[in-house]
Amino acid sequence: MNICFISLGCPKNTVNSEQMVYLAQEAGHRIVPVPERAEAVVVNTCAFIESATQEAIDTIIEIGQLKQTAGVKYLVVAGCLAQRYRKEILEELPEVDALIGIASFGEIARVLAQLSEAETVIERFADKHSPVEELGRTVSTGGSWAYLRIAEGCNNCCSFCVIPSIRGCYRSRSMDAIVKEAEGLAAQGYKELIVIAQDITRYGEDLYGGRSLAALLKRLCAIDGIQWLRLHYLYPDAFDDELIGTIASEPKILHYLDIPIQHINDGILKSMNRRGTGAEIRELFAKLRDRMPDVVLRTSLITGLPGEGEEEFEELCDFLRYAKIQRAGVFPFYPEDGTPAAKMPHVDFETARHRAELVMEIQARVMEDFSVSLIGETLDVLCEGYDEETGLCVGRCYADSPDIDWLTYFDSGKPSLVGQIVPVYIRDTQDGDLLGTLAAKK
Repeated sequence: MNICFISLGCPKNTVNSEQMVYLAQEAGHRIVPVPERAEAVVVNTCAFIESATQEAIDTIIEIGQLKQTAGVKYLVVAGCLAQRYRKEILEELPEVDALIGIASFGEIARVLAQLSEAETVIERFADKHSPVEELGRTVSTGGSWAYLRIAEGCNNCCSFCVIPSIRGCYRSRSMDAIVKEAEGLAAQGYKELIVIAQDITRYGEDLYGGRSLAALLKRLCAIDGIQWLRLHYLYPDAFDDELIGTIASEPKILHYLDIPIQHINDGILKSMNRRGTGAEIRELFAKLRDRMPDVVLRTSLITGLPGEGEEEFEELCDFLRYAKIQRAGVFPFYPEDGTPAAKMPHVDFETARHRAELVMEIQARVMEDFSVSLIGETLDVLCEGYDEETGLCVGRCYADSPDIDWLTYFDSGKPSLVGQIVPVYIRDTQDGDLLGTLAAKK
């Protein structure tokens, strides 16, 4: 059967989609790139925030229409939307033929085999708190980098967030399983691994009785072929000196740290059930920059959170002007159903959105200044593509994570560089992106 997979949402969803693709291929199915050519379409959904939920619903409706106008016979909905809104999907989206929860991605081949004979909607929902499934993957991110998921779920229970209720408690994968997967990716030629989980700083607490990220990173750094390790997401309250020392001393670990803080005001942090204080966040950032002067900090921020008045918002803006965080995602608060924050008094969405725009104006200047500061530097760049028409290669330096940050364009005249890490002399910037020329090897 021809199958099209559509993956929505975060990198963790991407990994789950890659696992389902692998299992479908192992079962003899053909993967096609567009739904119009498929007999069955699998939509792996996100439901983290309202906009992601709406995107998932719109996609389901769109694929449902193809059941009338194209050759699509079956529609499978997997992931967070299925987990969070199972009852509502069954009642309101009759075009759906099967539902797969977040702990049942390994069931995809069996579900596909049963579609033609099923008389009712197929449902597969294992315990969302069960150990992480160890499944093969068909990597979808190209030949130079891949995600490496080390844990599932979350125990932080931030007041604004639905993830623990959807994806379950925090469950670490075993260190041996992670290292084995990383060795396999290295053997396939992947140069950069992006270490992901909802909170990688708490890796190992459930399996090994204590935080074990530093130990895991040391084992990953010892793998031949892996040249870059990038870390997403590190929670600010869970750093210790061992972890900072490991990041600072291991040359394969990029000095790019994604640390979601959400806000800086103590009262808001407390009401949002965030561990730590604004002073502790400031202290951590100062310590990281002292140990790694070239470190690039990335964070996520939410404007309009409950308790944010003009004074609290100005405190956030003052912090950002001072801290000069080089990379940031900014989101207006939306009261998600089922979260404690949804019941707390807060500003209207338009005010929250306007504040997000003001924060992004501050951040735009910071990010542009940082790009300009790199002019005259020679940076290692992972080449990911080559444009025949312009003769330019495109890639990323240590300061940029795929899909969310900037790119580096450089003259080389060598399309064979794709997949290699090469030195590039930065001579200019354009809208944040870096422009450079291939340099002599260091």
